[in-house]
Amino acid sequence: MIKKIKQYLKNKSLRWRILFSIAIAIIFLTSSLIITMLLDNYSMKTLSESYQSNSELTYFSQKLSATERAMEDYVNYRTFESIDSYYNSKNKLDILNHDTQEFPSRNEIIQKEYIVHQLTESFIYYSGNAVAARRANNLEEMDFFYKHSLDSYNYLQSQILELNNLRLNQNAANYEENHRKITMTRTLSILFFVIFVFLIFILLYFTITSITAPLFEISEVAHKVAKRDFDVPLFNNNSNDEIGNICKAFDRMIISIREYIDTIWEKARTEAELKEKEIEMQSLYTDAQLRALQNQINPHFLFNTLNTGAQLAMMENADKTCYFIEQIADFFRYNIQQQKKTASIDEELGLIDNFVYIMKVRFGNRLIFTKDIPKTRFTQQIPSMTLQPLVENCIKHGLKNMTCKVTLKIYEEGRYVVITVSDNGEGMSEKTKKAVFQAVSSGITRLPSELIDNRSSHNGTGLISVFLRLKLQFRRDDLFDITKSDNSEGTKFIIRIPKNV
Repeated sequence: MIKKIKQYLKNKSLRWRILFSIAIAIIFLTSSLIITMLLDNYSMKTLSESYQSNSELTYFSQKLSATERAMEDYVNYRTFESIDSYYNSKNKLDILNHDTQEFPSRNEIIQKEYIVHQLTESFIYYSGNAVAARRANNLEEMDFFYKHSLDSYNYLQSQILELNNLRLNQNAANYEENHRKITMTRTLSILFFVIFVFLIFILLYFTITSITAPLFEISEVAHKVAKRDFDVPLFNNNSNDEIGNICKAFDRMIISIREYIDTIWEKARTEAELKEKEIEMQSLYTDAQLRALQNQINPHFLFNTLNTGAQLAMMENADKTCYFIEQIADFFRYNIQQQKKTASIDEELGLIDNFVYIMKVRFGNRLIFTKDIPKTRFTQQIPSMTLQPLVENCIKHGLKNMTCKVTLKIYEEGRYVVITVSDNGEGMSEKTKKAVFQAVSSGITRLPSELIDNRSSHNGTGLISVFLRLKLQFRRDDLFDITKSDNSEGTKFIIRIPKNV
């Protein structure tokens, strides 16, 4: 039950809780005031009751005297006012006498009250007969009853006085008890006041604590955050009041700051890794330059050796051997001189002539190479060694048949110069074609291992490198394509070169 009350109060706003605490405090103060007033009234009532009997007895004596005076006036003067006054006083006295003790008792005060009751009855009896005798003008009978009524009156007054003294003595004896009750009543009033004040203090303490405690925690966390200490626990406050909303907003802020810091650290780590890789690449590049400078000796030695061989063949009248060696020398010279450079389409076609001559010497009549090229100059710049890998790829796949047929065709189509290289091989599967384009898109220069033919050294590097270099130079990936040959057999490579390059 208490848990439900706490949860209910927790979901209320701060204004509601403060007003609720003030209302409860007012109720406690009002209750304390009412209880104090009731206890004071009880004390006053106890004190007044102590002397009420004396007051009533005095009032009884006054009515008795008024009745006796009215009787005397009527007996002596026989006036209408006196008889009317007598009967009024007599009736009041008779009513008061009914409230007195009617039976004897061993208690002195009660017994004295019983005597007063009996004497009052006697006085009323004799005075009534005296008045009646006076009205009848029976003077002898009037004197008798008048005399007895006076005797009853005098004796009754003395008894009333004694009863009054007895009651005064009794009240004096009860004074200490009444004083003790009044003191206890005042003590209870003070105790109730203290209890209610304590309850109000407890209520206000818990209310203020429930408000200030989260604010203190927020202040401590804000102080740590101001010192750039973001490793602070989250509030996880589920209340729906203003403090809960502030805590939730603060939690979101801390989480955002941590995520931002993690992002910065991750970015810094990535930049550091990139910097390390850059340094490593720079080192590798420097090392490659040194190796390139060192390896320049080998190509020159190769060219000199090939030229010497051509001269020897010429001296021995071996013209075909001399021409073959010269074609090989030109082919290697082009490869080395055009590294990391672009070349015109015409220069690439010259290289293809050298390469195809070498391949024909090697394979003889098994290789049939056809060119369909317009008699015009093609000066458009393309990456060096673009066409040779395509022709080589077609020759490798075409030689799987008895006769290899390779066709190189160039034509203009709108704003492009279109170059096609096709063979009569088995053709490229859709899975391999898709893998080639995925490799070009991701910058990978090798086919997946499951697509590599382990029986040959072909891994798709040359083909992917051609497409990748075209993409990098022209910053487009729609300039190359792979389809089937025109005779629906083999593979056709298509390259589209913009005319304005």
